[in-house]
Amino acid sequence: MSRVPFITVEGPIGVGKTSLAKVISNYFQYELLKEIVDENPFLGKFYENIEEWSFQTEMFFLCNRYKQLEDVEKKFLSNGKPVVADYHIFKNLIFARQTLKGKQYEKYVQIYDILTNDMPKPNVVIYLHASLHTLLRRIAMRGREFEKNIDPNYLQQLSHAYEQAMEQFEQAHPHIPVLRFNGDELDFVHRDQDRFFILNELQSVLKRSLEQ
Repeated sequence: MSRVPFITVEGPIGVGKTSLAKVISNYFQYELLKEIVDENPFLGKFYENIEEWSFQTEMFFLCNRYKQLEDVEKKFLSNGKPVVADYHIFKNLIFARQTLKGKQYEKYVQIYDILTNDMPKPNVVIYLHASLHTLLRRIAMRGREFEKNIDPNYLQQLSHAYEQAMEQFEQAHPHIPVLRFNGDELDFVHRDQDRFFILNELQSVLKRSLEQ
């Protein structure tokens, strides 16, 4: 495993991935990688009609995340510069399983496997999870126009899918530690003690993982 810190923050929509990634970036002075969301031209249509716009939406995210990670590898990690990202590229499969069917999903997985074959692997994955009530409240608070039509049932299914995916990830990558934090209990944006609890946990795990 690379000794250059590369941390990814994951979890369902609205759980606080970008907020926590910014906290980590500022505290450790790591480069911040933020996923492209608002720029996706299909996202508003996707939330209005998931079945019709799912393939276009997922392909846009996949191609952009691939390009971002390729740039991060060249510009930062390969030059010894630590990075924290507000996503892990495996999230593409989590979302694709929820929205793509049959041959569309098969084609998508083929493209995904080709693009991600040699992508950089994180040293630590932080997994944030929270109840549906908390997720919906935070989504409403940030007020993104394209998220106003998000289906609570879709969000609930996505949360369950994340739980399953994280268990599978841990089994497939036992050498990559996963830190789990409950967004219902921890408010790292407004409470200093919660923020420093997460940072201390991360620092300890990151130190151990880089020494291996």
